[in-house]
Amino acid sequence: MPESTERPWLSLNSVDDAEIWIANTNLEIKFYLEQAQGGYASAGQTDGQGICFELIHGGKLFLHTTSEGVLLLELSADADWIAPVIAACSGTPAPRGQRWILAEDSLIQLVLGLNSLIATSSVIMHHDFGLHLTPFR
Repeated sequence: MPESTERPWLSLNSVDDAEIWIANTNLEIKFYLEQAQGGYASAGQTDGQGICFELIHGGKLFLHTTSEGVLLLELSADADWIAPVIAACSGTPAPRGQRWILAEDSLIQLVLGLNSLIATSSVIMHHDFGLHLTPFR
């Protein structure tokens, strides 16, 4: 499985910037899936790919979009501080745990709302995202 490079975050200034970033990231994920030989792509597995945001005040936020368009987020334990920002951006109350389920139409607001709090981003090719716990199939 090819590895993604962690990239410094470049500030997004508009909805157009966020849409371009999302489109480019989707292309990068597709590229890595196509490059995987004998891995997830060849087995038809497309769950668990996403983005890892390293946050400037510590912690990581993992983001995955299901085939149904639902956003799954998972925060590392040291990223709890960002929960109020996610709630404000998405209009979704904070869950009891580290995993969030958000509507697909909140992606642009989420990326723009987190924009100034992200240090780096990288594509990840496998992360649990609690997929075994969620009824998305």
